[in-house]
Amino acid sequence: MTLSMYTQSVPAFLRGFTVLSSLFDKAEAFAEAKKISPDILANARLAPDMLPLAGQVQRMSDTAKNAVGRLTGSAAPSFPDEEKTFADLRERIDKTVAYLETVDASALQGSEERTINLSVGKLKVDFTGQAYLTTFALPNFYFHLTTAYAILRHNGVDVGKRDFLGSFE
Repeated sequence: MTLSMYTQSVPAFLRGFTVLSSLFDKAEAFAEAKKISPDILANARLAPDMLPLAGQVQRMSDTAKNAVGRLTGSAAPSFPDEEKTFADLRERIDKTVAYLETVDASALQGSEERTINLSVGKLKVDFTGQAYLTTFALPNFYFHLTTAYAILRHNGVDVGKRDFLGSFE
């Protein structure tokens, strides 16, 4: 049995958003315990030239929904990058998850060989669907999830590797 494009993508993206939501639960509890607004964390960053937590979540959302859109040959929903609060970010996550949950596995059948023309800023490259998913979309998604985790940890939220890995159930 081969590993399908659906299995490699949609469940991985959904799991990432589940992990992120759990990290947010801990971040909000941390903020409440420290008597600070969780929105301070939403705007925190690791370095001056990096996106804040909100930007990391926006890129995770864009990567997941655009990957599925490109692989299925359909238009992915577009969300403006206006989130500034944890409530806004949770709403973005919910909208992204709702979209991903509408994707039927059959929509990704045969997408391994689909030509994906990626043009993002100065990056212009052509991929097969399989190469796009495994060398660009998934690494990009996990980069932003990891950075979101690191921002929270750097700011004192008590999260560790098990929080990043999530549940194994």
